[in-house]
Amino acid sequence: MVVIRPYVDSDYEATYRLRRLSFGGPHEPPPDTGQSPGGSSALVAHDDSGLAGFLRVWNYRQFFGGRAVSMGGVASVSVAPHARGSGVAGRLLVDALALMREQGQGISTLYPYVIPPYRRHGWEHVGTMQTALVTLSELAGTPRSDVAVRPATEADLSAIHACYLNTASTVDGMLDRATPAFDLSRILELDVVTVAPGPDGLRGYLSAGRPDGKRLRVFDLVAEDVDTAHALLRQLGSWSGGITDANLRFVDHALLDLTVPGRLQRGLEVHDFMLRVVDLPVAVAARGWPAVAASKPFSVDIEITDEHAPWQAGRWRLIHEDGVVTAEPGGDGEVQLTGRALGPWYAGSATAASLRKAGLLTGPQEAAIALDRLTGAPHPVHLAETF
Repeated sequence: MVVIRPYVDSDYEATYRLRRLSFGGPHEPPPDTGQSPGGSSALVAHDDSGLAGFLRVWNYRQFFGGRAVSMGGVASVSVAPHARGSGVAGRLLVDALALMREQGQGISTLYPYVIPPYRRHGWEHVGTMQTALVTLSELAGTPRSDVAVRPATEADLSAIHACYLNTASTVDGMLDRATPAFDLSRILELDVVTVAPGPDGLRGYLSAGRPDGKRLRVFDLVAEDVDTAHALLRQLGSWSGGITDANLRFVDHALLDLTVPGRLQRGLEVHDFMLRVVDLPVAVAARGWPAVAASKPFSVDIEITDEHAPWQAGRWRLIHEDGVVTAEPGGDGEVQLTGRALGPWYAGSATAASLRKAGLLTGPQEAAIALDRLTGAPHPVHLAETF
């Protein structure tokens, strides 16, 4: 018999060893430094043999339509060797859905190591985390800039975060880095943190690590304007010589495409992530809907099949009025969606036509197109963090 219960501090060593079996790491667990209160929650599974599984839910907020939506970041899903194939992972995921609903997390995102268990429980692909390879010598062609840069100090932390939010809030899928799961001061532990001061805060910043070898690892390159982008790119290029290239994490894809001279080799790392709607009315109320901000009022009736989140199964009417969208019980269920369809629809990563081809949506085409109008689908969805 499998029992699922909340994680407690005394589970640390046993769950560490279980996670090490799944994902690797030192044999001996590092000291338990604990998590910031509210940073995450976790579940463990026990059977007659002892610890059988573990799952963590990070407390994040993820931007959609310019608004940060409370999101449960599912991570470290681990099952003991003796219990694999017995449904332990599924039990953990089902209980995690109920936990996230209790915590007010309207959506959930995860990076899958295997696909089928997550699809069976309603998660589906919506976007990517990507890094690119930049040859530093090629940055010498970056135009010169009059924007001054300097090293960051602790006094800059709030301005760095505000600068990041100015960009992240415009990219569907990005985290707001504002929950207890994040310690903003840790950016100062990196080898390179350069800021570009402006009249009202920061115009941009660059953060990077200098690991062993010939490659710099750039975590954020954020700029409010082209002159700032050029100043930061030239500073990055100044590492050419001792270091040949940089692994550059994407925060603002368009900015880098338009300002990096020479080659920007995408796909150095590509990690697909999956999203699930946990609580439809909560998720809909939290999201921004800029695609219909200037539209006349309209509604679309949907019917959801979702055995693992039964609280959102059934008929709903999505109502748009004055740029606000709500999900209210009722309607005639003209368009039918599976639980798996809700994630790509909500993220705007797939159109109703694509969901229909995948067997995740049925109903009249004219009515289903209204779902695309709400999200502005299709468009890219990106994360900058893995977890």
